[in-house]
Amino acid sequence: MTKSVFFGTLTAVGLAAGIASAATLDDVKARGELNCGVNTGLVGFAAPDANGNWSGFDVAVCKAVAAAVLGDPAKVKYVPTTGQTRFTALSSGEIDVLSRNSTWTFSRDTDLKLDFVGVNYYDGQGFMVRKDLGVTSAKELDGATICIQTGTTTELNLADYFKANNMSYQPIAIDTNAEGEQQYLAGACDAYTTDASGLAATRAAFADPENHIILPEIISKEPLGPAVRHGDSEWGDIVRWTLYALIAAEEYGVTSANIDELSKGTDNPEINRLLGVEGELGAMIGLSNDWAKNAIKASGNYGEIFAATIGESTPIGLARGLNAQWTQGGLLYAPPFR
Repeated sequence: MTKSVFFGTLTAVGLAAGIASAATLDDVKARGELNCGVNTGLVGFAAPDANGNWSGFDVAVCKAVAAAVLGDPAKVKYVPTTGQTRFTALSSGEIDVLSRNSTWTFSRDTDLKLDFVGVNYYDGQGFMVRKDLGVTSAKELDGATICIQTGTTTELNLADYFKANNMSYQPIAIDTNAEGEQQYLAGACDAYTTDASGLAATRAAFADPENHIILPEIISKEPLGPAVRHGDSEWGDIVRWTLYALIAAEEYGVTSANIDELSKGTDNPEINRLLGVEGELGAMIGLSNDWAKNAIKASGNYGEIFAATIGESTPIGLARGLNAQWTQGGLLYAPPFR
């Protein structure tokens, strides 16, 4: 009897904890604002302008979630986080969602009790060096000093790569990308290593980007995506399907230019469900039926966001590559909206 009462008590505590943790949606609605964790400043991904207005590829996710939940993409409080503070900010409740070019890994998913809701950028770790260093391959970096952000997956990747290639290096620890840029430009390190997309964004902000090269080696898989706290499935579903709405919109040809017209109804049932013309998908996740329409209108579909923030026509100049739609040879694939 004592044993069953004990387990009954644990069950009750577990249920209470589950109920307590499943309140993010209510908190955001009551607050009237989404607290979104972003980078401290990475051009193209998340950076404020002179007036404090944030923009970028990851910022667009924040805006889409705010639009889906609150009907207004401007109702976001941006919380800058470093590689070391980002996960604590999420687990402590300081932010509701983390949208900060963070890699989905086993330990972060399980040990840190985070839920990554999807991948919004498929990336890999690379190296940047000055042209005058005369290096054309990462395998020529034996004995080099390398700037690396602490609290990131790049630390272990770097150690693994150099060990596997019988090379040595001297790490120069940095806390933020801005510090890394400063140290690298000051000559404190021979190379800077981080996700290749981050290197492209960093180089684009240099006064002389043509004098710096990103080496060809990609030494890891870095699936980057938004994360939420473990234990609040309802909120996780909202952020997950908001991301998928942006991806699906591009696949189905729903753009910021034609979305209002398509919202009147189309011959494609999937588009109709996505935009709330048919079905009750919004009610299933505690939102209005036009939640996905609002999310897409915030900054456009995935392709529009990519092109405007980090694409080939921007200073960052990233090609779609793995981040193309599955129909175009990439990895982007949204589950059905039905």
